[in-house]
Amino acid sequence: MNEAAAPGPVRLIDGSGYIFRAFHALPPMTRPDGTPVNAVYGFSNMLAKLIEDVDSPYMAVVFDTARTSFRNDIYPDYKAHRPPPPEELVPQFALIREATRAFAVPCIERAGFEADDLIATLARRAANAGREVVIMSSDKDLMQLVDERVTMLDPMKNRVIGRAEVVERFGVGPERVVDVQALAGDSTDNVPGVPGVGVKTAAELIGAYGDLDTLLARAGEIRQPRRRENLIAHAGLARISRDLVTLRTDAPVAETLDELVLGAPDPDVLLGFLRAQGFQSMLARAEARYGAPTKAPPGGPVYILVQDEAALARWVAEARAAGAVAVDTETSSLDAMRAELVGVSLSVTPGRGCYVPLGHVARTAGAPDLIDGAPPPPAQIPMRTALAALKPLLEDPGVLKIGHNVKYDMEVLARYGIAVAPVDDTMLLSYVLDGGLHGHKLDKLAELHFDRRNVKYSEVTGKGRNRCGFAEVDLDAACDYAAEDAEVTLALHRMLKPRLVAERMTAVYETLERPLVAVLFAMERAGVKVDTAALRALSRDFDARGAALADRIHACAGREFNIGSPRQLGEILFDELGLQRGEKTEGGAYSTAADVLETLAAEGHDLPRLVLEWRLLAKLKSTYTDALAAAVNPETGRVHTSFGQAAASTGRLSSNDPNLQNIPARTAEGRRIREAFVAEDGHVLLSADYSQIELRLLAHVAGIAALEEAFHAGRDIHAQTASEVFGLPVEGMDPAVRNRAKAINFGIVYGISAYGLSRQLGISQAEARSHIDAYFEHYPGIRDYTERTKAFARENGYVRTIFGRKCHTPGINDKKRRNSSERAAINAPLQGAAADIIKRAMLRLPEALAEAGIGARMLLQVHDELLFEVPAAEAAETAALVRAVMERAARLRVPLVVETGSGLNWADAH
Repeated sequence: MNEAAAPGPVRLIDGSGYIFRAFHALPPMTRPDGTPVNAVYGFSNMLAKLIEDVDSPYMAVVFDTARTSFRNDIYPDYKAHRPPPPEELVPQFALIREATRAFAVPCIERAGFEADDLIATLARRAANAGREVVIMSSDKDLMQLVDERVTMLDPMKNRVIGRAEVVERFGVGPERVVDVQALAGDSTDNVPGVPGVGVKTAAELIGAYGDLDTLLARAGEIRQPRRRENLIAHAGLARISRDLVTLRTDAPVAETLDELVLGAPDPDVLLGFLRAQGFQSMLARAEARYGAPTKAPPGGPVYILVQDEAALARWVAEARAAGAVAVDTETSSLDAMRAELVGVSLSVTPGRGCYVPLGHVARTAGAPDLIDGAPPPPAQIPMRTALAALKPLLEDPGVLKIGHNVKYDMEVLARYGIAVAPVDDTMLLSYVLDGGLHGHKLDKLAELHFDRRNVKYSEVTGKGRNRCGFAEVDLDAACDYAAEDAEVTLALHRMLKPRLVAERMTAVYETLERPLVAVLFAMERAGVKVDTAALRALSRDFDARGAALADRIHACAGREFNIGSPRQLGEILFDELGLQRGEKTEGGAYSTAADVLETLAAEGHDLPRLVLEWRLLAKLKSTYTDALAAAVNPETGRVHTSFGQAAASTGRLSSNDPNLQNIPARTAEGRRIREAFVAEDGHVLLSADYSQIELRLLAHVAGIAALEEAFHAGRDIHAQTASEVFGLPVEGMDPAVRNRAKAINFGIVYGISAYGLSRQLGISQAEARSHIDAYFEHYPGIRDYTERTKAFARENGYVRTIFGRKCHTPGINDKKRRNSSERAAINAPLQGAAADIIKRAMLRLPEALAEAGIGARMLLQVHDELLFEVPAAEAAETAALVRAVMERAARLRVPLVVETGSGLNWADAH
């Protein structure tokens, strides 16, 4: 669509203004679970009425994202005096965003920018394109935008605000509003202005001198002494104030004007949202307009094979009309960076799906001889033709694409030139709602929620020697398998999405997990370069050292045996060498697990110590040096890991195929492996690592004044703990004592027991218990935190992070699992909050780097560390920016500290 020719004005809704007006205009209201919803109700009502009365489909709601923005960098006290929002309003912010999306209204917000800047950017963009703009707000700060194409509308008074109304309010036209505000200041936003100058005086001054700069240059001419002195003395504040009140018209708004179009609400989503809030009258009106939720056909699901362009066009049209479509891809490989596309499945309505075969071939294995040679390929639309038809749909910002582990499908389709967006992910919906309770694979969720047994992959491809690739599967069988995946994904979406609101998990999904998909997508596609020659050299070295260790192990044992066999090793240790007999496994063999061997090694036995060393080298070789060299993508020359969002119950990311998160960081061997991760020519690797983030979170959530003070002062937290617990001065402290305190500090975070601490420090359990007791005696708030957290987990079955993430603890009331579950419950709010914080930073960093014009790419996330590839000339600038963004990712009672380093390889950067 040509933006300049499109009919009707673009309506930009000031979401914050609507929210606060609705909140203060309506009496307190709660939904059935007790959540306040008066602002949600008022906002939803206004939005519904606006949609009904609107004279143009072009509309967007613009929201603020946080209390701080780039203006705080200009003037740290900007908005500092604003009170926090009312407690009853806080949980409604996320629900209001959910309402906006449920009504299918475009929703825009950007970290670091206020809603007014985004409105200004969109308004200027539209005006420059020849479009009329109506800003739905009465906010005086937006009046500087009014011109011949831009007007404002006060939605409460239905009053148009044009040039005359701006002059009435400020005494000057819109083009001089900024100058008046710079002089008068704003006590609400803590804009300083010039003392003694109000709006009326400011307007008179600007009217007399023309503009702020001229006024300040000629301030000495002012006749009134006090006014003259203030203008001269506070000229700098006036200029700062002008910077604060000037709205940005170049904010990073990715949406084009043609994307600001009202969609057709998904009836199930909208009605489910209204029903969850208890808005009965609004629900009745919506049901009358949009219809009741659709249900699966009574005869069971229907799956259709799409083999011609006309049929595909009908499915695309149906998806566009619905505004949402479930999508799944079938491929030749689980490696998204190498997979070939075999087919695409779609589902638009419950109980119905289709499969579009694209890369199927005739299966020749075991086929009878044919006179004319190979069998003909199956009938299917040419891939180029089909993708050309699907691309506009899959890239349409007005159509939501729903996937299960949608990042994989995005990466596959990206290799065919299709940028899938926007997306929802049912795997992540399930994870956010029920993380820690069960797995989140599609088959598991179908069985759990719908009592359905999905067709298994092996049932269509075969097993063992008869197994074939999906491209060789018969089309009818392929259709039943593939279309079912899309159809079940749509059903899950319609069931799980409304639960976000009802269970207060919308913010975690919408502000953390869902937007992180795009960030991880970019990281995975970027990959990281490895030096394969160095890896092969390491493999040879590990081989040689492993062989030498094997000789020593056999010498200690008195005979040769298979060191990798737990049964043979157990017989050597306990039967032949007569070491203290260990426990036996269910299979009747002796346990030779690492903890068993570590205990024996600590008692002075050489054989278990050597076996542990041998196992480490074998694991490093197989898991890293051999595997990493084999994992290099031949097209990119880089290793591309896959980050899993729906893994750890605490919200931590996982790294798979290959796993790059478990490379030992502190051993010599681990460092040598990290040396093989290298930067491209002209670049360096930059590591940014949160320092002691879980201890800082512990100080924050437990309210430990001594720890808070130590972190603010930048003191050695472990030395201070040793001083507090053991009564020793920090000066001249024995490093061993500090290390003991360090073990206690980190152990407490993980709910360590006296037994665990005794093993870690090599001391008796009694001594370990006394250390833990002394720790809690000096920091009683931490004991209070642990007891409070365990009690909450026992009562609710989960704990929460400070950002609202639920971490379920299903074994907390099970006698057999209680101890481990309690330890997990103590740690989960801390590890989970740390995971949330680094995710918040990851979401902000790409935009911050792009805005600064920096060519860095974020490559890896390893727990509390981020790794970037940076042009060497930009290393210092990038490090400063990354530190600033990461340290501002959350506001705690203690400072977040990020340590950075750079080098030509990962080891040197860490």
